Amino acid sequence: MNDQQGSNRVSSGVIAAVSAAVIAVSGGVAWLATQSNKVPVTSNPANPNQSIQQPQQPTTTQPNEKTAQVYWLKPKERNVALVPQPLQVAANQPNQALERAFKALLEGPSDSTDSTTIPKGTKLLGLKVEGDEVHVNLSDSFTSGGGSTSMVGRVGQVVYTASSLDPKAKVYIDVNGKRLDVLGGEGVELQQPLTRESFDKNYPL
Repeated sequence: MNDQQGSNRVSSGVIAAVSAAVIAVSGGVAWLATQSNKVPVTSNPANPNQSIQQPQQPTTTQPNEKTAQVYWLKPKERNVALVPQPLQVAANQPNQALERAFKALLEGPSDSTDSTTIPKGTKLLGLKVEGDEVHVNLSDSFTSGGGSTSMVGRVGQVVYTASSLDPKAKVYIDVNGKRLDVLGGEGVELQQPLTRESFDKNYPL
């Protein structure tokens, strides 16, 4: 009888010990969970003293101001002269500034004292700057109408406008994607690439 009561006492002690252990473990888990919620998001688990760098927002590149020049024709006493009209353009690349200059060139002059021999309706099909080369692709309207003076004048406008950011640039003129070798019915031959120096020497206005 005594043995049975001792056994019962031992069993009750064991149960009490196990219950206490469960309560202690549960309390420890709850404490750890509470502490983990207090850990700053910006801390580095490997090194608590080192802050995690937040990703930087990408910066927007502001366009630079470039001054291109559009060239018109003005009559002189015995001939005509190429005269520049400065054009400030917000652009990061030379081709962007020159495209804007050619858009103004093909729209025609706003000043009544300036003139152009580029036929109305001529469109810029493409423009590419590669090093010291400028490639200009125009629509076939560029080759229509006018005599040799008109042809030479429009070539000069294109060459000088295309080289306005780099006066020593080599200019290539294409029409509908094909290199322009002969211009107009009078057969003005173009020795490409054209530069300001070669134009002034071979195609005087």
